[in-house]
Amino acid sequence: MNTMMRKLMLLALLAINFGASYAQSYSFAVEKNGGGIPVLLLPGFTCPGEIWNETVEHLGKRYQYHQISYAGFNGIEPIELPWYSTILEDLKRYIESEKMGDLIIVGHSMGGMLAMDLAAEMPEKVTKLVLVDALPCIRQLMMPHLKAEDITLDNPYNQRMLNMDDEAFRQNATYMAQNMTNSTDKTNDLINWIMQADRKTYTYGYTELLKLDQREKIADIKARTLILAADFPHKETVNKNLEQQFEKLSQKEIRIATSSKHFIMFDQKAWFFDQLESFLLSTDRDKL
Repeated sequence: MNTMMRKLMLLALLAINFGASYAQSYSFAVEKNGGGIPVLLLPGFTCPGEIWNETVEHLGKRYQYHQISYAGFNGIEPIELPWYSTILEDLKRYIESEKMGDLIIVGHSMGGMLAMDLAAEMPEKVTKLVLVDALPCIRQLMMPHLKAEDITLDNPYNQRMLNMDDEAFRQNATYMAQNMTNSTDKTNDLINWIMQADRKTYTYGYTELLKLDQREKIADIKARTLILAADFPHKETVNKNLEQQFEKLSQKEIRIATSSKHFIMFDQKAWFFDQLESFLLSTDRDKL
């Protein structure tokens, strides 16, 4: 084969590869493995898809796993705003392109918010939903006196966050990580994921989450839903908040993990696996 022919073949291969990459470009990275029933695994804010590795290992070969990692985190190229809605639309495209049916979605925190949106907008695709310490409206819990329109991207808090030096940002990340898990061996992971985040994505992305309110929208969800919540700070308060926030969701059961903070899969791993596995293996005729 002469040199010219080799060059032409190389160019052709590059063109094919470029086309495939461009056609499948999303605002997230995906690690796909296994076969069987599709399970979309959505992590929380700043967290990589690998946070579900132990879950995948525990559930075994029955499922096909799609572990998502978001743009702006974990070394993935950031995207322009809006951030959340772009990821949501790309996830819908991904589900369609993969021809997923009888889809199970497991989402933690922000991943649970995406899961609720997907289940409400694609009810014919999603059959089961597992929400891990996720709420339809975190603003109501954190700043109930504010409306969505009161929250702007350009505000003094965001400016301080964008201008914060690395040492101060690490102190902030450490405080947050220590209040999100009781598992000291996981705290450094949480800190590192926050520190690796693109600062604009971290700042403006969270602001977008504060503006979301899915409390009415979840009435459109047809999927059977398991809600797993941590009892931190107090079980009675948590129960009250969950009943109020998920009032419009019909097919649901709420289960509370004791002695757990936000990362239930870290703090109460065995309990989390038991709840998840029994729910996924149950049939529609079974009670939740």
